[in-house]
Amino acid sequence: MTDLAFILGAILLAAAGGEAFLKFILGAALHLRVPKVVVATTLAAFATSSPELTVSSVAALAGQPEIGLGDALGSNVVNIALIFGLALLYGAVQTTRTDFGRDFYLALGVPVLTLLFVLDGRIERGEALSLLGAFVIWLVWIVRSTLRQRDEVVEVEAGELSAGKSLLLGTLGLGALIAAGRLFVTGATGIAASMGVDTYVIGAVLVAIGTSLPELVTVILSRLRGHDDVGVGTLIGSNLFNGLAIVGVAGTIHPITVPPSEVALTLAVGMVALLLLLPNRSGRIVRGRSVFLLLLYAGFVWATLNF
Repeated sequence: MTDLAFILGAILLAAAGGEAFLKFILGAALHLRVPKVVVATTLAAFATSSPELTVSSVAALAGQPEIGLGDALGSNVVNIALIFGLALLYGAVQTTRTDFGRDFYLALGVPVLTLLFVLDGRIERGEALSLLGAFVIWLVWIVRSTLRQRDEVVEVEAGELSAGKSLLLGTLGLGALIAAGRLFVTGATGIAASMGVDTYVIGAVLVAIGTSLPELVTVILSRLRGHDDVGVGTLIGSNLFNGLAIVGVAGTIHPITVPPSEVALTLAVGMVALLLLLPNRSGRIVRGRSVFLLLLYAGFVWATLNF
């Protein structure tokens, strides 16, 4: 009963925290005078990836950076295949390939670079630092582009929230989302253990979903509130943060040794999931893509457990 209470508490916290965090994103876009998709790709993506950053840093300091690598790359698969697959069940997303821009193609290229690094079974500190360097260059590029767009009209439905209230909502909302993720992992792990589920299965499936709960709630609520660009921007930005900053931090603290075959599977699934996000000629990501994305995630979990 205690584990079930944890899960129910996680759901309530996620709902409240997600609503507050979405208002922060919209409010930040208004006060910074930039498109909300820019805020989603940067501030929102970085904030929602904070659980993965914590896990990877602590694990690397403990001499187990492989945990951080697995969590970061696994979360990228959860972000696109599972979370966006679920979000598409609500309906098609209207967008264009131009809207995806450089961030999408960079997110597609990072797995290729990571795979090249792990072909010898190890990510050295120098390679990890190069990932961090790429992250800094991308961040500077984003900031410069944002400053050029500040004079554009930004339409945001954020009510009369002041900058201080927006920041307070963001802090409280993110805190609630992170707490919800921890409660979910604790409750689900307890229930799974009582049913005799293998601990690896618990980690590969439940913990990955738990650390991605902030992205899940943010994306679903943004869809329900009619801010599709916020959802897409958050996921792509989160993937870049995971693949560049989090893997870079873990590998800089401690070199990462891992079998290339394990990483290759995760990276390949992540890239296929990203390609399924590309809109069709009419500028839509159709609802039918959700079936392929969810089947892809199910196949990834099965393959991970059986190979």
